[in-house]
Amino acid sequence: MFWLLEKILRRVVVNGNLRVVDATGSQYRFGDGTGPEVAIRFADRATERAVAFDPQLTLGESYMNGRLIVESGTVYDLLELLLRNVQAQPQPRWLQWLDAGRRYGRRLQQFNPVSRARRNAAYHYNIDGAIYDLFLDPDKQYSCAYFTPGADLNEAQLAKKVHLASKLALRPGQRVLDIGCGWGGLALWMATNAGTKVKGITLSSEQLAVAQERARKQGLANAIEFALEDYRETAGKFDRIVSVGMFEHVGVNHYGTFFRRLNELLTDDGVAVLHSIGRSDGPGYTNPFIAKYIFPGGYIPALSEVLPAIERAGLIVSDIEILRLHYAETLKAWRERFMARRQEAVALKGEEFCRMWEFYLAGSETAFRYQGMMVFQIQLIKRIDALPIVRDYMLEEERRYYEATRSRSEPTRLAGE
Repeated sequence: MFWLLEKILRRVVVNGNLRVVDATGSQYRFGDGTGPEVAIRFADRATERAVAFDPQLTLGESYMNGRLIVESGTVYDLLELLLRNVQAQPQPRWLQWLDAGRRYGRRLQQFNPVSRARRNAAYHYNIDGAIYDLFLDPDKQYSCAYFTPGADLNEAQLAKKVHLASKLALRPGQRVLDIGCGWGGLALWMATNAGTKVKGITLSSEQLAVAQERARKQGLANAIEFALEDYRETAGKFDRIVSVGMFEHVGVNHYGTFFRRLNELLTDDGVAVLHSIGRSDGPGYTNPFIAKYIFPGGYIPALSEVLPAIERAGLIVSDIEILRLHYAETLKAWRERFMARRQEAVALKGEEFCRMWEFYLAGSETAFRYQGMMVFQIQLIKRIDALPIVRDYMLEEERRYYEATRSRSEPTRLAGE
């Protein structure tokens, strides 16, 4: 085995049971031998060197191109073992330098003018939509669900929509802007259950086509408008604004613009709710594998980067909620559903794509369990008296939606239950 890789593994893998077969066939064991064995094999020396010098990028690349083979356990088991140990160990100095360089260059990577933002969105969302059907819930919710004990993915995604609606304090006839509407699930739910007029905007032509067709089939074409539009191009005034899972694509350079636009688009007594992945350990940079292969131009912010931009835009933070392990459980459900239908994914996109997607889902889940990732929901207002002064109204709203949902024989467990 390449000497530097062996040194890293000896230093990092203290707990667990890792067996590594190098390019010559020699076997090495790492950890204290506890737990199920995870075994990997390197196809060549070049891969060993690459993983040693830049594991954040090349571990995923090597699995994706078949140069790193998991022989015992799964790629999730491998990442779980590594990250569980890494969080307790300081990084080698050269990896700290690599981190510093990536942090220094993050603003260039996250420069997302309208044209580039469209290309980045198309890269991830304009793939064959059948891939998403393999692992998402029927409503195609591609963001963190709200899990309660015993809830399955479908129930948790419905609870997420209800939870957001309760914070928006929706009323019939209000105009709602859904920034980053995806395949339209939340917009359709709000129009159906709250009687609102919704405009949903996305940068993905594939998502737009699906959302428009869903609105047509549900007879909601007059209540909902879907548009291929950047938030910087939207005009008009809205009583409510919601954005779920889109802020991660904005880029740190553009936070000021984003929140100024929210202020401009929101009525004086309006309410906005922002739902985004965040990091609890302060500003950082995007994982290089994710940036290269999954979400180009994306960045997960710390609250310390977001709140100053909100303040400068003249908005008032009226509520913040941190969802800790909800996304880990969401990703677990997605990963298990994807793996159960993996052969269908191979038929659609090929083996290399499936290994890339498997690594993405497994890596994301372990990041939420071991690397300080979480989800935040920030409620924003322009006028201090725009909402009741106690949070009881949120639970009351959830109960109201629950009763309406139950009357249509759609059982669910809501966030407050």
